[in-house]
Amino acid sequence: MAAQLPIPVFTSLDQAFPDLQTAAIQGVRYKEVVEEYEKRFGHKPTYIARAPGRVNLIGEHIDYVLFGAFPAAIERDILIACGPSLPSSTSGAAETLTVGGVRAENLNPKYAPQTFAPMLKTAGPSAQEEADAASTVHAESAWHLDINTRELRWESYIKAGYYGVLSRFFPAALAETDKQAHPVPVDLLFTGSVPSGSGLSSSAAMVVASTLAFLTVNNKLDGVTKGSLVEMAMENEKRVGVNSGGLDQAASVICTPHSALYVTFYPKLDAELIPLPTPRTSPRAVFVCANSLVVSDKVVSAKWHYNLRVVETLVGARVLANKLGITLGPNERPTFRVILSRWLGAPESGLDADGLKVGIERFLPEVEKLRPPREGRPAGEEGVTLDELVELSGLSKEQFHKVYLSWVEVEAEYFQLYKRARHVFTEALRVIEFREVCLRANAASGELPADTLVKLGELMDQSHESCSTLCESSCPEVDALCRLAKSAGAFGSRITGAGWGGCTVSLVAEDKVGEFIQKVKEGYEPYRALEGEKLREAIFATKPSAGAFGELFVALLLDMCSCWG
Repeated sequence: MAAQLPIPVFTSLDQAFPDLQTAAIQGVRYKEVVEEYEKRFGHKPTYIARAPGRVNLIGEHIDYVLFGAFPAAIERDILIACGPSLPSSTSGAAETLTVGGVRAENLNPKYAPQTFAPMLKTAGPSAQEEADAASTVHAESAWHLDINTRELRWESYIKAGYYGVLSRFFPAALAETDKQAHPVPVDLLFTGSVPSGSGLSSSAAMVVASTLAFLTVNNKLDGVTKGSLVEMAMENEKRVGVNSGGLDQAASVICTPHSALYVTFYPKLDAELIPLPTPRTSPRAVFVCANSLVVSDKVVSAKWHYNLRVVETLVGARVLANKLGITLGPNERPTFRVILSRWLGAPESGLDADGLKVGIERFLPEVEKLRPPREGRPAGEEGVTLDELVELSGLSKEQFHKVYLSWVEVEAEYFQLYKRARHVFTEALRVIEFREVCLRANAASGELPADTLVKLGELMDQSHESCSTLCESSCPEVDALCRLAKSAGAFGSRITGAGWGGCTVSLVAEDKVGEFIQKVKEGYEPYRALEGEKLREAIFATKPSAGAFGELFVALLLDMCSCWG
């Protein structure tokens, strides 16, 4: 399976980017970051780590309840030139850097240079605890790095990536007695083309790339699979206060060119590469990402938005289980996917896509049990108050807080259990149907079935409607962009990413992209004054890209860059 493959190791850009035109363009970019690294740190980098952003084609806000999604990596990415710090470059800070100190700089001048170092906690775990910790990504780190989740800074994502490497590969018990077991001091130089706050997962790309950089510099990449890197990155991003479900990290790590990823999370992470339908004669289609220019910072607004959706779905699963007669322990926190499996009596090994589709269709009528009574609430209100929520859960206030609120901050007057559940199960169905359309098209012996792109577009449209009205993760600007996209000729258009701003993704005939972008520019007021590179930053076509690669030997890289000028 794709998740069990090792992280790719490339020694030349034409291995990383088989398309020669793309390799040539990237060669100029890589040469720039290598040369700038040497200017700033006084030595050449040893490695370059890359992680792409992603566009989620369908399957929004369902990964954290363990239903599958259908993302693809995009061509825009985060690059980190990295290498061990040299004593001559530490300016007297050698003692700090011997315990894994980090100097991080960014080609974008708005991000100030940062210097920090991890510290061993004074009371480390026992040798047996260290052994147990090595076998789980959930283990608490014996190292400390200060991350302010209330005022998130760019270096917080670097620290988050570092945590996973420290926790897994540098046991505190050994590090306290053997300095050779310390992480090496590191110099990092970042550059990126994924717009922040756009819904294209710049944060996951930063965490994945940072994790890779620390793995490679410390020679810890051997034996790390794509799946284990995804799990590490998921845990790492939680350090910045976001309860990520794994979709973003899986796309950034596992994807390959020309394919999207059907990624599932129950009973464990699994990923199936699905080639996107490619007509042989009729015009091909590409995905166009359009940034609403409404910045979506899911960390800052998490208690009203992202994390609130996580809590609503988790509590909704318990309440629905109670109504279905499914017994839960007082400390259990099952997801909708787990409740579905128990209701179906499905084996722990899970269901294939076909079996899951049948199961969801059978289960959907049960979701109606989450509709609250109309009495005593405002007209049209389908949510419940916190007091009602506790009562419906069957738990005491103290136990409810411990299980559902002690680990996350949320804020709401009404909690929307029914709407969120309805979105989750219908969106999970759309993901499976999207996969089916792609597989049928790929199996066709001749030209694609004529309605392939139309069907994919219809599913995207239905997904956006659900995100807007049931998940309530859209915003007026994003809704307007989707309507404009449809009027400009898109087969389908939907919000992508965490939501409340950020990007839309539209399926557009490749030979109509220029015309499409011009129509959207004329119709979307924030675009009208944009020209040239600023417009290309806001709206652009993309094809599925390769996922993250772990290292690229700079000596060979420089030879190739010099050939390309």
